[in-house]
Amino acid sequence: MNHIVLFHPEIPQNTGNIMRTAMAIEAKLHIIGPLPFALNDQTIKRTGLDYIEHLKYQYYDDYDQFIAINKPAQLNLISRYGDHIYTAMKVTDSITNHYFMFGSESSGLTEAILAAHRQSIYRIPMSILARSLNLSNAVALVMYEVLRQQNFRGLATQEVLKGDRFLDKKINQ
Repeated sequence: MNHIVLFHPEIPQNTGNIMRTAMAIEAKLHIIGPLPFALNDQTIKRTGLDYIEHLKYQYYDDYDQFIAINKPAQLNLISRYGDHIYTAMKVTDSITNHYFMFGSESSGLTEAILAAHRQSIYRIPMSILARSLNLSNAVALVMYEVLRQQNFRGLATQEVLKGDRFLDKKINQ
């Protein structure tokens, strides 16, 4: 299973968007506090729409609690300080649980967390004029690369709500 880990997210709309993405890709979401907003905030509910009820997520008071409960064999960090590009991650190996940690919108991940996982820090290439991408965009970008490497295992690759070949039926009418 893929796991998205948010460290001190600050913007409820981003967290809501990531909740929706996590549900859509069947990933578990881990949220490490403290948070400056309530998880039952109306903004999150509005952004996550009716998908939130299908989301697998867990909240932790701090990083140490997250580590103690999950004991991740491999924790991949996404940070501007990474020496490797995110596409270099290998996520098709024998590890059953892949964890991907993203830092807060304003300050990223702490130096202590970065130092503890120095060899597994990955970056998203961008202009030297840009400090970072929007957090929910960064999560979606990285997680869909992970899914691509895993051949989108378990996810629908054809239209399922309106039926197979929906566009063919509409165009030929």
